[in-house]
Amino acid sequence: METRKVQVTGGSTYTVSLPKSWATENDVSAGSTVEFYPEDDALLLTPQRDTHRQKGTLDISDLEGERLTRAVMTMYVSGFDIITLEAGRITTDQRRAIRDATQGLVGVEVLEETTDSVVIQDLLDSSELSIVNAVTRMRLIAGSMLEDAVRALVENDDDIARDVVERDDDVDRLWLVVSRIFRATLRSPRASEELGVSREDCFDYHSSARQLERVADHAVKISKLALKLDDVPAEVADPLGELHAEAFDIFEKSMDALFADGSDDATELGHAALESVLEIDQYTRTIDDRLRELDSIEAQSLGLIVDSLSRCADYGGNIAETALQKAAPRP
Repeated sequence: METRKVQVTGGSTYTVSLPKSWATENDVSAGSTVEFYPEDDALLLTPQRDTHRQKGTLDISDLEGERLTRAVMTMYVSGFDIITLEAGRITTDQRRAIRDATQGLVGVEVLEETTDSVVIQDLLDSSELSIVNAVTRMRLIAGSMLEDAVRALVENDDDIARDVVERDDDVDRLWLVVSRIFRATLRSPRASEELGVSREDCFDYHSSARQLERVADHAVKISKLALKLDDVPAEVADPLGELHAEAFDIFEKSMDALFADGSDDATELGHAALESVLEIDQYTRTIDDRLRELDSIEAQSLGLIVDSLSRCADYGGNIAETALQKAAPRP
């Protein structure tokens, strides 16, 4: 850490010198323009950067299948707007993996293809993306997926179960959008300023979005088990419905706390959600007792569903803890 004394020039202008080593490393010299970003009692300074779209190149010669798909998604989350994928010769399987990756990303399309390269581009303006809107959308989809998964199980409706599985792609796409926005705010205070959301709040939304993505994954797990099961006995279906209702209530209270305007409301909702998490065990014990009377294979599948619903309640509790931290006074 280096310190500098603030001086006054011209009777009204405060000046401070920049460390030479930092200026040299960041190409700041006489005549350069720097940007200032106030954050409460702190002032962040950065060199003025080129605002053109970020370009990145990736050699995919040794990548294929899921590894290639993940590599493309990683480049997207890292903030590249135009991504060039290169190899001596791009195979049909590699092109298929690239298409799978672009279909899993919001606003990304293939711009150009040759025998040895594929260029994909993010067509959305990152400054117009809203992390709040993305997390709100994730909340709606994940919550409806969980509700429909339990309904598919209780009503033995395979169509609803398959629909839940398909909707998971929407949640995954939004999760990648949230991750991209969050990483942008870590790289540059300008991104946070354009969003109108502090970097601390972006962190809270990002961590909560991760919990929503997990809730959606468990909704898919429940739906896939529902496809394998026949009619669920009424003596198990009813307490399963009660467990879902309690888990969903925790989920809703936690998200309401995260988005609450006032700290008092957020604190009240957050504590209420966490207290409800402690009561989940009584629902799971009731169901476990009844599962002992069923066929072992059926009981095992239903036990996994009980575990998924319990975990969803825990994820809601994690969001509630984040909401409490977000509402707490800041030093």
